[in-house]
Amino acid sequence: MISKEQLYDAFGELIYAVAKADGLIQIEERLTLEKILSDHPWASQIHWSFNYESTKEMDPLESYEKAIDIFKEHGPDPDYIYLLDVLKQVAAASDGIDADEQKVIDSFQSDLYKRFLKDAEENNWTSNER
Repeated sequence: MISKEQLYDAFGELIYAVAKADGLIQIEERLTLEKILSDHPWASQIHWSFNYESTKEMDPLESYEKAIDIFKEHGPDPDYIYLLDVLKQVAAASDGIDADEQKVIDSFQSDLYKRFLKDAEENNWTSNER
């Protein structure tokens, strides 16, 4: 089972992957992240993970894959909507969202959707069974 700490570490990893997708993490992206997370209860964990990935200059694709694996294991979570908003705001912070950043954001949405749709099919969940 995935702990909340692991989940929010993965948030930091994915935010890093988006910010680094265009090759460089701009100061505007860091400042936007600070502002967005200022009231989040797990802000320190998300920041720690983002900064760890950044300091170690991790491969953004590897960071992305680690995060997605955690999300898939964790399962659906309403905080993914919040995370998607954070990703878009961070990516837009410096001259708008470029194609590489948008690709990572789109992949995040697609990978989670496919996984959770597969879960629904395997468990025979339908919209009529609520």
